[in-house]
Amino acid sequence: MTDRPLTLMAVHAHPDDEATGTGGVLARYAAEGIRTVLVTCTDGACGDGPGGAKPGEEGHDPAAVAAMRRQELEASCEILKVSHLEMLDYGDSGMMGWAANDAPGSFWKTPVDEAAARLAELMRQYRPDVVVTYDENGFYGHPDHIQANRITTRALELAGTAPKVYWTTAPRTMMARFGEVLRELGADWEEPDPEASEMPEIGLPDEEITTWVDATAFGGQKFDALAAHASQGENIFFLKMGKEKFTDLMGVETFLRVHDTTGAPLPETDLFAGLR
Repeated sequence: MTDRPLTLMAVHAHPDDEATGTGGVLARYAAEGIRTVLVTCTDGACGDGPGGAKPGEEGHDPAAVAAMRRQELEASCEILKVSHLEMLDYGDSGMMGWAANDAPGSFWKTPVDEAAARLAELMRQYRPDVVVTYDENGFYGHPDHIQANRITTRALELAGTAPKVYWTTAPRTMMARFGEVLRELGADWEEPDPEASEMPEIGLPDEEITTWVDATAFGGQKFDALAAHASQGENIFFLKMGKEKFTDLMGVETFLRVHDTTGAPLPETDLFAGLR
């Protein structure tokens, strides 16, 4: 036996990503006494400035945006009861094709081995039992999300892989419901056409998802954590749903298990199945 606590490490790209994809599991496992470690890779400086100002527009000060988003991230972590927040503080790379992709210090431009070495050191420090990050497409093709997957994969090789590793995902049935809800709220949502796009389709068929974690009891915390990122409100359609509808749609978080040493049978309902 060991005194080391069971530990979940979530590796995310930007401030606010922790709330959308993993807010439920962070809150749930913290409540169960599991140590939760959030690693945020970028400073979020390409996010919205005051009044929704975008990068390059008047009123957008990247340094001020980064400082504001750090404060929001810390507030979100307090709501979710995250045990430890670690920030790698690389420059936000913006959306694919932006000039920020190649800016000095941007996460996308940083060599994978360089960033992975820093993450591997955190893995050696915290020795996570479960590591969660994005899939190889960064869920929806954002360069910083793709880079988060790359450095996490490499860091696990450098530090010695965790017992269980997961990628965040979404069931296609939920994506369809999400589109319906956004249209109800008046958002301009068009169903993606995988044949007309070079991007892989978002999410997975329901039957391919390995892990379904019910965090509906923590839906209010997840909603409040997302609301803590108030500066990015124009981009967060979820908040327009209200807590009840948000929890109904987003209360169960889904994952693809990509590495396992426990032999826990699939499908599973607990990231720590086989570990306790």
